[in-house]
Amino acid sequence: MAVAFKVTCEEQGGWAVLRVSGELDLVTSPVLRQRVHDEVAEGRHSLVLDLSEVFFCDSSGVGVLIAARRLVRSCRGRLRLILPAHGADEGSHVNRVLGALGVRRLFDVHPDLGSATDEETGPLSA
Repeated sequence: MAVAFKVTCEEQGGWAVLRVSGELDLVTSPVLRQRVHDEVAEGRHSLVLDLSEVFFCDSSGVGVLIAARRLVRSCRGRLRLILPAHGADEGSHVNRVLGALGVRRLFDVHPDLGSATDEETGPLSA
C-alpha cells in the first residue's frame, strides 16, 4: 500500500515545522523544495524538517535537503532535521542515505520535535 507524499506546516516555539511523510524522490522533492522556499519567503528562517515519516529518500531528496540548508544559511537562519533516535539503531532509510553519501554531518539532527525546537538541546552526533 503506497503512502501519499504530504508536507504539513505548523509553528512550534518560533520554529516553522514542516512534517514530511511518504517518499522523498524525483517526483515529490520539488514539492518540499517549494514549501521550504515559501516559508523562507514569508520570513521564517528557523525551520525544522520532520523526516520521521519519510520511508524512502533518493538523491533528488538529498539534493533538496542540501539546497534547503544552503537557502536557510544564506538568510542567517537555522535548519534542523528530525530523524528519530531509533532510526540510527534500526537503520532508518534517511539516516542510511545521508550517512552513505557522507552528508549527514552537514545537518543539525535531532531525535524528536521537543529536542529540535529546544534552544538548549544539542544535535545528535553524526
